[in-house]
Amino acid sequence: MSEFYEIEPTLENYWRSIILFGRNVASYKFALAKSLYELKAEKNSLITLDQLAKPFSQNICEHLKFVDKQSTSSSSKFLDFCRAYNSQEIDQKFLIEKTVQYGFVNVIDAFHNVHGNEIPKRFFVDERKEHGGIVLTDEVFQLFEYQQSFDLIEETESRWRLVETAWDMNLPKNLIQIKHDNHGLLFAENKIRRINVTSAKTALNGYQKGKCFYCFKPIRIDPLLENSAEVDHFFPHKLRQCDIEKPINGVANLVLACAECNRGERGKFDRLPSISLLERLYKRNEYLITSHHPLRETLMNQVGFRKEIRKGFLQDVYNCATLSLGSAYKWEPTMVHSHSYL
Repeated sequence: MSEFYEIEPTLENYWRSIILFGRNVASYKFALAKSLYELKAEKNSLITLDQLAKPFSQNICEHLKFVDKQSTSSSSKFLDFCRAYNSQEIDQKFLIEKTVQYGFVNVIDAFHNVHGNEIPKRFFVDERKEHGGIVLTDEVFQLFEYQQSFDLIEETESRWRLVETAWDMNLPKNLIQIKHDNHGLLFAENKIRRINVTSAKTALNGYQKGKCFYCFKPIRIDPLLENSAEVDHFFPHKLRQCDIEKPINGVANLVLACAECNRGERGKFDRLPSISLLERLYKRNEYLITSHHPLRETLMNQVGFRKEIRKGFLQDVYNCATLSLGSAYKWEPTMVHSHSYL
């Protein structure tokens, strides 16, 4: 996708590449990521495996309470010990001992690998043989001093929820649909059941690098902040009135916008965006499709399994929307900030 996106080589984007595009065969990557954030407050560079095991195992145990399937493997000694802790069959001391023994077998080695290659920046160095743990790098402290670092952890949690939901539903990936409801949540559904998954904001923010889809102004996840993101339907929600089959609430049609672009004095509201913004939506969706499931599969279900089909689908919807909403005025933001995520 390099012909569409030039990603700035920032620490937060390297972090997001791990969370969004690293392999998902178990949830340990997410638990380790959240543990690094929790341990950074101690200001120690050397984190022994005993120290790491406490937040790492607790993060796994908390998720096991909601979704028991935390790996694509049929069995796991480590997960069995976490389940035993949740059922009060073992105490925390024994859990930490077993976490050190079984919990870090692959995740420390694989954490910085994305698409088969190691990213240029490391957030820790593996020194288990030399010092019995990992050494946090300057990069991880710099990352978590970043004003939006809490958003990165919220995105990590959201990504974890999406992945475990796909495993938990135990269905072919092409049958999983992720949609948006009227309460700001993404939910997964099939003909059998519906599962509330996560906030649409936390799921989409990482892919937009914390920027408004339209004007690239910095946005935040926290709803109490002045620059809080809002979930916008690129093709206006009222288009469902003309064709219920349009995936208006689907991930393919959802973007995060600043309040000014979404509903400000010269905001988008129910207007149809310009053709240049349609091109941006297509590129954003193609970027999402390079991510692992379930967003990849649900997007392809909504807009097509091949590029040319996806382009044709969006053009057809755009043509229909133009006829429905009128072609006199296609909306664009009044001001575009200089640094985009594209």
